[in-house]
Amino acid sequence: MPDVTQHVEDLTPRQIVDELDKYIIGQEDAKKNVAIALRNRWRRQNAPKDMRDEIVPNNIIMIGPTGVGKTEIARRLARLARAPFIKVEASKFTEVGYVGRDVDSMIRDLTDIAVNMVEKEHREEVQDRARELAEERILDILIPPDDDTQSQAGDGASDEPGFTVSDTDDAEAEGEQTSLRARTREKFRDKLERGDLDDREIEIEVTSDSQSMMQMFGPMGMEEMGVNLEELFGNLGGGQKRKTRRVTVEEAREILTQEEAQKLIDMDQVKEDALERVQQAGIVFVDEIDKVASGTRTRDEGGQGAGVSRQGVQRDLLPIVEGSTVTTKHGMVETDHILFVASGAFHASKPSDLIPELQGRFPIRVELNNLDEDDFYEILTKPKNALVKQYRALFRSEDVTIEFEKEGVSELARIAAEVNADVENIGARRLHTVLTTLLEDLLFDVPEEIPPGSKITIDADMVRDRLSSIASSRDLSQYIL
Repeated sequence: MPDVTQHVEDLTPRQIVDELDKYIIGQEDAKKNVAIALRNRWRRQNAPKDMRDEIVPNNIIMIGPTGVGKTEIARRLARLARAPFIKVEASKFTEVGYVGRDVDSMIRDLTDIAVNMVEKEHREEVQDRARELAEERILDILIPPDDDTQSQAGDGASDEPGFTVSDTDDAEAEGEQTSLRARTREKFRDKLERGDLDDREIEIEVTSDSQSMMQMFGPMGMEEMGVNLEELFGNLGGGQKRKTRRVTVEEAREILTQEEAQKLIDMDQVKEDALERVQQAGIVFVDEIDKVASGTRTRDEGGQGAGVSRQGVQRDLLPIVEGSTVTTKHGMVETDHILFVASGAFHASKPSDLIPELQGRFPIRVELNNLDEDDFYEILTKPKNALVKQYRALFRSEDVTIEFEKEGVSELARIAAEVNADVENIGARRLHTVLTTLLEDLLFDVPEEIPPGSKITIDADMVRDRLSSIASSRDLSQYIL
């Protein structure tokens, strides 16, 4: 069994929180709980064998308004774990028997992600060997083997035993020719390694990119059969088709390296490792779970029918979360130890509106706090991917320097908090719209009106001047959303 958690074995829960702090401001309770959940994956792998199957993951449900960091926490958690991760929206699923996606599809999609992840890792492991084989194929094209040598060697043969004089001459000539070809090949190999031949054009044979029409026009839900119809019908024509392409040596090296790497990969082993990784370390983030709570109603819904339909989705979701076996085209996947993290704003409903059985499968409940002006200031400046840093990088690509003064950032945070309070609270997403409005003219003027080498300073006065009319308007949504 592969060690699917070796990448996080050195991270303690406190260190996991420290990593999350680099990207997410506040929400300490939520970060603490997901850190424990992630560490518990490793703890389970190192528990006594007779207890491993008994230890089930503590699924988490995060409750809080939009834009406070629920999705970002789950996304960063998956990157830390380097585990198969998928984000799905509960509102996109329908009860079995209705038109739409069924809940099993989330596990099938998660398995596809895991297969691609493991295949990429295996490809990286064989990359050096694949590159060597690709260069050999290029050398064979540049210096074709002399197929006439063997036939010429036999022309002077005698019926009498032993070599005649002409046999000896032909053998010596053949040896000299082989030696010369070997020396020439080594010279070309040196040139190839130095890049001297990169611009030379050659013709190579590669596998055709044509896809089976079944992939394009196959019926929805066909993946449930667990049969890869594309492979089945694609091979009826007698194997993979080849085509000739004329490319530079540099391009040929990359194309042939990928082709040779694919030959070196054992896809059966890739699928086996991927299935194991899904089952032991997979993470499913179910967003908008409040939308399938029976208490949710909209103006156009009559109530009873919509509530029953939502309960159907919950009941279909229940066995997946509890632990069941799902058929995928790569094999059977047991969901017993997949970690499920759900989230929802629960504006029009409450967690108790979920069916009791489903509530019980999410024992850890975390409430995320609303973000205030101070939080917005930190979000703009502290994280590694802070918006201020992103815009600095965008302007720097045009050789323009943009500086945000502390007072300017504070004013941005104040206006974002004010707009959230007066219009609709969309959390940290408001910072994107505020900054876009502030900087759109500057981004438009670069590089014609604002030439390379310029420096722009964003201070509090500029922020107020550019955003004052928006901040003072009662109908802010028409400007800012």
